[in-house]
Amino acid sequence: MELASKYNPADVEGKWYQYWMEHKLFSSKPDGREPYTIVIPPPNVTGVLHMGHMLNNTIQDILIRRARMEGKNACWVPGTDHASIATEAKVVNKLAAQGIKKTDLTREEFLKHAWEWTEEHGGIILKQLRRLGASCDWDRTAFTMDEIRSESVLKVFNNLHEKGLIYRGVRMVNWDPQALTAVSDEEVIYKEEHGKLYYLRYKVEGEDTYAVVATTRPETIMGDVAMCINPNDPKNQHLKGKKVIVPLVNRVIPVIEDEYVDIEFGTGCLKVTPAHDVNDYMLGEKYNLPIIDIFNDNGTISEAGELYIGMDRFDVRKQIVIDLTAAGLLEKEETYTNKVGYSERTSVVIEPKLSMQWFLKMEHLAEIALKPVMDDELKFYPPKYKNTYRHWMENIKDWNISRQLWWGHRIPAWFLPEGGYVVAMNEQEALEKAKAKTGNANLTLADIRQDEDCLDTWFSSWLWPISLFNGILEPGNEEMKYYYPTSDLVTGPDIIFFWVARMIMAGYEYEGDMPFKNVYFTGIVRDKQGRKMSKSLGNSPDPLELIDRYGADGVRMGMMLSAPAGNDILFDDALCEQGRNFNSKIWNAFRLIKGWTVDSSLPMPEANKLATHWFESKQNEIAAEVADLFGKYRLSEALMAVYKLFWDEFSSWYLELIKPAYGQGIDRTTYSVTICFLDNLLKLLHPFMPFITEELWHQMYERDSGESIMVQALCLDTYVDKSFLADFDIAKEVISNIRSIRLQKSIAQKEPLELQIVGQNPIAEFGAAIIKMCNISNITVVDTKSDGAASFMIGTTEFAVPLGNMIDAEAEIARMEAELKHKEGFLQGVLKKLSNEKFVSNAPAAVLEMERKKQADAESIIQSLKESIAALKK
Repeated sequence: MELASKYNPADVEGKWYQYWMEHKLFSSKPDGREPYTIVIPPPNVTGVLHMGHMLNNTIQDILIRRARMEGKNACWVPGTDHASIATEAKVVNKLAAQGIKKTDLTREEFLKHAWEWTEEHGGIILKQLRRLGASCDWDRTAFTMDEIRSESVLKVFNNLHEKGLIYRGVRMVNWDPQALTAVSDEEVIYKEEHGKLYYLRYKVEGEDTYAVVATTRPETIMGDVAMCINPNDPKNQHLKGKKVIVPLVNRVIPVIEDEYVDIEFGTGCLKVTPAHDVNDYMLGEKYNLPIIDIFNDNGTISEAGELYIGMDRFDVRKQIVIDLTAAGLLEKEETYTNKVGYSERTSVVIEPKLSMQWFLKMEHLAEIALKPVMDDELKFYPPKYKNTYRHWMENIKDWNISRQLWWGHRIPAWFLPEGGYVVAMNEQEALEKAKAKTGNANLTLADIRQDEDCLDTWFSSWLWPISLFNGILEPGNEEMKYYYPTSDLVTGPDIIFFWVARMIMAGYEYEGDMPFKNVYFTGIVRDKQGRKMSKSLGNSPDPLELIDRYGADGVRMGMMLSAPAGNDILFDDALCEQGRNFNSKIWNAFRLIKGWTVDSSLPMPEANKLATHWFESKQNEIAAEVADLFGKYRLSEALMAVYKLFWDEFSSWYLELIKPAYGQGIDRTTYSVTICFLDNLLKLLHPFMPFITEELWHQMYERDSGESIMVQALCLDTYVDKSFLADFDIAKEVISNIRSIRLQKSIAQKEPLELQIVGQNPIAEFGAAIIKMCNISNITVVDTKSDGAASFMIGTTEFAVPLGNMIDAEAEIARMEAELKHKEGFLQGVLKKLSNEKFVSNAPAAVLEMERKKQADAESIIQSLKESIAALKK
């Protein structure tokens, strides 16, 4: 194949993805190999690719590709989540644009529209992931509402209900007035807001005095059923046993006493509204208070409120302040900052609401899922999230699993004609259970009614690692035995409660084992200003546009260079540009090598022998480091290690060392070894940059159809000559210093130089490399360097380059005197620190050793500069 002069991702990426798909290279079936399994965190079925998906799926793809190259049977299962609230909201909005209200439709009619929406939009995000290079086993694609997953959900609900873990009851829930459904505690986002504290006057019955209550929600007074004071509050003792009159409403309510009331907050008087505050609800239960629910489901005032009926809650707040002021019942207002709960799904203010809901008892499940994580049987990366997990598990509340929606898994409970209910897998089974429970053999389907609510979306996704392999419906099947527990889960820490913890619970409850062995928590993608990327802020780039501009490999590299595990990612397009530039570097290095003419008659030069011995050890050293970093899930560092190996060591040093002179060929041994090095480099890079590495791997040799770099073993030796590497680093320093002298003195590369080494020669075996890289005529060991030589120190060894009449002596003296002044100042700073007794007595031994080394190096350089200046002045 002809290699283009410039790398163009558009010519490569689509071609190779199609090749991988055609040859089923992502496919996995159980066999004798060690399995490596990842299940995708299912994105919303209505979603499109965003930067968080880009990061998460890049990491998963890196891990799965690395596993394939390690010879494991890699299985990455994709799928999507039906996302009850989000999807229903989109369908409702679409219908509204057509002039259709949800309430005008039957459930079946609405669901038809929802399925049409899902079929139209459902596959978009998975197709977009292919642009990124995601190597999922697409034949296994699942959906949380497909047949297997849906039946699994119903079976688990039935099972948990039989165990007594699922129950139904009226509880205070977080109500979303826009989505018209309950949401979990974890789906409430608290934001600090600057509002007001209103001081309301409640007339004491039978007196001309008032009790004053401070509240942030004056619109809820229509639901007041009591006033509460702390019995130990000296300023409110006069209210004991009294009754007060609710402002505007004129309802007489009792004053109750409870130590729950904070004496220091406001006036120490608390209005009790059990229907609209969690803590008030508990007080209401404790003192057997009545409940007045003044809100409709959409946040407007209900008939029970008596005043402002039909008005929105926030409009009422404005109006009631006006009315209270006019009635002389508003004592004052104060600015006040408090935290307000918002629905994560719709971004509207949550309303605490009493509602009949289905709940799952969590104490047992939390107990079985806590110990494995705390004991590191199931590992978190980074481990700091163990504390977050433990805190939630130890303070867990029962899970409200019902949602007042139509799109989702309908709760499999049927209500009976005379009260009560049965739970079943389907309506026919429900009818049989209903007949048995009521003793009425004549019941028909028309006599029983299925619950209208749906299950919380997370109730299906908590089964994901099991249900993907049909482990709920067919426990112990071949695939469950082989693929479960899965290997790694890659997800964000923001869903550690929603999803990670619950999957662990389900795993131990239904399989007696962890659902995955490791959890890699990614950070949140933020912009350069540290803001979370979002569509609403307009600070999130379109991932597909980034891929168009920089190529998938460039974007993947840009994401990973800034993505240490668990830490937020400050994303900058410049990182993708760096990735694109690296693509070009790889491409150009390959073109350089393939452009050399191989001459089999040429012997291998000494410099090439040194270079190949050095790079073999260097490559093996970095490969071992990369393996270790993968084991610790430090993928960003692993990529940087391979990046530096290719850019700095291979391109900037190795290729320069072996490059034949212009117009000459290269010996076959060096060429063969170099191709082998390049092959290994491409394999190390492949998990991070799959497209360019596949292209170049095929450009190296003719390959058989179906062959791919993704299934090639790394095959790197463990041999590392550490002593040789250390010595070679000294030789590289010598080369860099000589090149700096050429640059500083404006000496042309074609002008040969001599190198003198004062005393012993620490780099004798590297002479051939230094001669080639620096155009050195000869290397000599001397007792004293030549007069007028430019010198430099490496450790305690002095190197000198005699310059003769190649330089301007006066200019060189001026330059060295300036450097001498700087070094003398630096030495004084070090000596001052070392003469400080407090520093010397308190500093760690390693710090003291470093400072003393700085002193020795500075003194050596100063001595060398003084000698060089003196020599030039002769």
